[in-house]
Amino acid sequence: MTFASILEWLIKGFVWVMILLGGFAYLTYYERRALARIQVRIGPNRAGPLGLLQPIADAIKLIFKEELMPARADKLLFFLAPIITLTPALVITAVVPFGPEGLNFPLFGRVITWQIADINVGILYIMSIASIAVYGIVLAGWSSNNKYAMLGGLRSTAQMISYELALGLSFVSVIVLADSTRMIDIVEAQKSMWFMVLQPVGMVIFLIATLAEVNRSPFDMPEAEQELAAGYHSEYGGMKFALLFMAEYDKMIAICIIAATIFFGGYREFWFLQNTWFSVDQTPILGPVYVFIKVFILLFGMIWVRATLPRIRYDRLMAFGWKILLPLSLALVFLTATGILLAQEVNPLFMWGIPVVSLAAGFIAILGMYQTLRRKEHARA
Repeated sequence: MTFASILEWLIKGFVWVMILLGGFAYLTYYERRALARIQVRIGPNRAGPLGLLQPIADAIKLIFKEELMPARADKLLFFLAPIITLTPALVITAVVPFGPEGLNFPLFGRVITWQIADINVGILYIMSIASIAVYGIVLAGWSSNNKYAMLGGLRSTAQMISYELALGLSFVSVIVLADSTRMIDIVEAQKSMWFMVLQPVGMVIFLIATLAEVNRSPFDMPEAEQELAAGYHSEYGGMKFALLFMAEYDKMIAICIIAATIFFGGYREFWFLQNTWFSVDQTPILGPVYVFIKVFILLFGMIWVRATLPRIRYDRLMAFGWKILLPLSLALVFLTATGILLAQEVNPLFMWGIPVVSLAAGFIAILGMYQTLRRKEHARA
């Protein structure tokens, strides 16, 4: 490891963090405008042309807003909790490739890649970073010495643990399909067919689990305003609150980048652009553009879910994670491994049995959930 390598990683890391921070600011604008369009409203339109300066106005407001600290709070942890919450959101995408291995460019005698760190266990790195994100939220609630904030932190812990298992198993299905834990190998394994097609139910489980992971609607119970007075960040204001807010939106960007990489082909072109000038093999520089387009669409999906679905009851949220998603995720791992084995040993057509049987398993799980809810409603009646 040379000084030049360390300097390269530091520069790429700094540039990527700046991109994520700018992305956070304008993701709030994107969400406001999209929600306004869905709900037949106008949205931000005063600060700058089309309201484009609204994120800057919000940043200035939060910077100069007075910060308060509860008298009996644990001052060190109260200060560190927002930083601990934000850091995983900034570093989790360090292993994601934004272009093929051939898309390198020389700079000062070095070959610069479109990836901060290329490690063989990239997907395991993502899983490990995702699992520590809960600590900041728990510490934010506990250090405030406020019972409502504490309840929000405990809810977040229980929720994240229940959905972490299904999330991890959805990663396992991807590892089995790609036969690798290296992120660039996972993308290249989707050259002919995205994993979204081969494992559609696993993709849906991943998206649902990540919604719960970042406390987004309809899984935003840790910050249920009508019950917890804003939840774990009740005592935060000013820039400390901005850091917690920033962590949520940067996590949204991060999980959309990861979802685009492991299920939607990453930097690979859309299927209808294969064997054309717009394919990554012909024009490698289009790789980052395709990642941006896929992330933009996935973010709109998360915003659409927030505008459409109501917050579900907490006991049903936990039951959904433990009784539906976890058994279904285990079944999908078994079905995926079985389909690949049969395709290798018997006939390649068995590969297409994976999505068919997975969809059948998903339908059975939904039917079972519906019947359970009906029985509960009849019991109450």
